[in-house]
Amino acid sequence: MLQVNVIRQNAAWVKERLAVRNFSNIELVDVILSIDDELRKIKFSTEAIQSTINAASKEIGILMAKGDKDAAEVKKNEVSTLKAELAEKTVVLDELEINFQKNILLLPNLPHTSVAAGKSAEDNEQIRSGGKMPQLMEGAQPHWEIIKSYDLIDFETGAKIAGSGFPLYKGKGAKLQRALIQCFLDYNTAAGYTEFIPPLMVNEATAYGTGQLPDKEGQMYHITADGLYLIPTAEVPVTNVYANEIIKDASLPVMMTAYTPCFRREAGSFGSDVRGLNRVHQFDKVEIIQMVHPQDSYEVLEAMVAHVEQLLNLLELPYRVLRLCGGDMGFTSALTYDFEVYSAAQQKWLEVSSVSNFETFQTNRMKIRYKDEGGKTQLLHSLNGSSLALPRIVAALLENNQTATGIQLPKFLHSYFGDTQIVKP
Repeated sequence: MLQVNVIRQNAAWVKERLAVRNFSNIELVDVILSIDDELRKIKFSTEAIQSTINAASKEIGILMAKGDKDAAEVKKNEVSTLKAELAEKTVVLDELEINFQKNILLLPNLPHTSVAAGKSAEDNEQIRSGGKMPQLMEGAQPHWEIIKSYDLIDFETGAKIAGSGFPLYKGKGAKLQRALIQCFLDYNTAAGYTEFIPPLMVNEATAYGTGQLPDKEGQMYHITADGLYLIPTAEVPVTNVYANEIIKDASLPVMMTAYTPCFRREAGSFGSDVRGLNRVHQFDKVEIIQMVHPQDSYEVLEAMVAHVEQLLNLLELPYRVLRLCGGDMGFTSALTYDFEVYSAAQQKWLEVSSVSNFETFQTNRMKIRYKDEGGKTQLLHSLNGSSLALPRIVAALLENNQTATGIQLPKFLHSYFGDTQIVKP
């Protein structure tokens, strides 16, 4: 959530940055400032009335002590009238507070100054690429055919159990999934991240904290009877570990990693874009999250990007790093780098990670703070990234490494999987 003082002091600049991300309701800035003006006036008025009531109450005590009951009674009537007026203004104040929160929650984060204007993924900027493009054998297949012939994943039975988009991993497909999860967690913890196993359901306040609500309300699975949401990413519960806390300076930076299943209702478009593992409703992902001093956050962002990049190098996958334009960035992000791996059999790039700096947007919602050198409480910056999302990693590994005798696995995975390849049954 944007800080109202930032909006008030830099309204024109806020509108300019919102325009970079193609935010269509720029007028909302003026609506918020108008509500805030009214809030300030009502607060000032209620504080003045309360001060008058407090003073009158003391005066009543003095009058009663003197035995001047008539004068005291007059003052009591004045206080009664003031309290009725205060009650009316308090109702108005509460309504304004609700209206203010409702509107300010609709404003997305402001793009960093390095973010270019753009409308869609076509306007993203490629920063660099790495890895070696594979040369596929004749008759190479896309992963949705490979998983059938190798009996790795059963989409039909998954659909019978839960519905379309819920894959059933089996045999060596399940083993590969488990190997990747353990591999990613070990890689992250070796870099200093502390592992967490969070709840897979969160309450409404937690979902608001990271910005999933109200922005992605329709994309999350909602358990209405309990008011809980299935998590779309480990970012949601893990970032909220420190909600409403002041983190001691000695504990910074906070570095966290977690593996969770992720649940998303959206299924995307039709066609090859959503075939097989390209887009599913339930998938596994390992996440990295940091809470850092504001002056360090962009240096930390680059370090997190390098961390994910090295992991893709260890998996021996061809990849590219993109800096997202304003129109393609997520609601909560100030700057996002996407990682895409090349799927040789599909001849397309598949997104496998987003690494983002949210600055104070999330921490302001969750009230995650630290104390500066002067002892003043300040908001921290939060960052997160996928390290990594498994479905498209699995798709690229299967497609890019297929041979006549089996699926050759990168050396990095051999000890985790217990073999150098997946042999066709």
